[in-house]
Amino acid sequence: MVIPLTTLDNAQEAEIPAPPLPPATTVDLAELGELQVRHVPGPAGAPTVALMHGWTASVDINYFTAYEMLSQHFSVLAFDQRGHGTGLRTKKSFRLEDCADDVIRVADALGIDELIGVGYSMGGTIAQLLWKQHPTRVNGLVLCATAPYFSERREERLSFMGLNGLATLARLTPGQARDWFSEQFYLQRKSESWGPWAVAQAAQHDWRMVLEAGHAVGQFSSLEWAHTVDVPTAVIVTLDDPVVPKSRQIKLLELIPQAEVFRVKGEHDAIVAHADRFVPTLVRAIDNVAQRSNYTP
Repeated sequence: MVIPLTTLDNAQEAEIPAPPLPPATTVDLAELGELQVRHVPGPAGAPTVALMHGWTASVDINYFTAYEMLSQHFSVLAFDQRGHGTGLRTKKSFRLEDCADDVIRVADALGIDELIGVGYSMGGTIAQLLWKQHPTRVNGLVLCATAPYFSERREERLSFMGLNGLATLARLTPGQARDWFSEQFYLQRKSESWGPWAVAQAAQHDWRMVLEAGHAVGQFSSLEWAHTVDVPTAVIVTLDDPVVPKSRQIKLLELIPQAEVFRVKGEHDAIVAHADRFVPTLVRAIDNVAQRSNYTP
């Protein structure tokens, strides 16, 4: 999920109304530092869903429309990925594999043994890696508006490669780079409508890490191993998606054995723009996976 930004120097400090959000707790991940985590217990014995958000978003921007309905059926675990929003900061280069490990680190800290991974766009790549790296901890996957790869055509590869060069620049001049990148994102998307709250959320990004994340997404491919996924999986296809083409979403569906499809008419931001139809579909998809996994509390 890709969002536009604007250069509001006081965005973090401004008193901007936010949508209703679950409470956050601070989780200490030892040498990695502290992380703000939303952990909402659901009904007694309900499975835990770990929410993974899209590139340039935060978990709240991506899922704020879904928290309430999800928590009526499931326990919810949600936090910002590295470099995004309030996510972990590190001098290391961004790796999607590290983000998958972070989910398990947080689950360990909260005493959660098993979970269902729910990934949106970039979050879908992290969810796939979560299963690959920690198969005994993942009961199922729900993959939304995502694909087994994001870079195929030459212009796409060049675009993702360029993000790594911009990330290097951001390492050298972090303050100037932050302002410049924010301005460019705003100018490219100024015709779109986003609330001040979302802008304030995005203003917290570490742009060096976010740009490296974009490069990592461009390098990602599960084509060689997606067919080995052995947990119940649902794929939610956004039918009018200009960011992740429907054909690539369907390719992911075809690769994963016995994956079941759920369709939502909408573009890449359907979970926000068409929450009335996306969120109930998301609940049905997770319930489908939970039932097929023979989940028992």
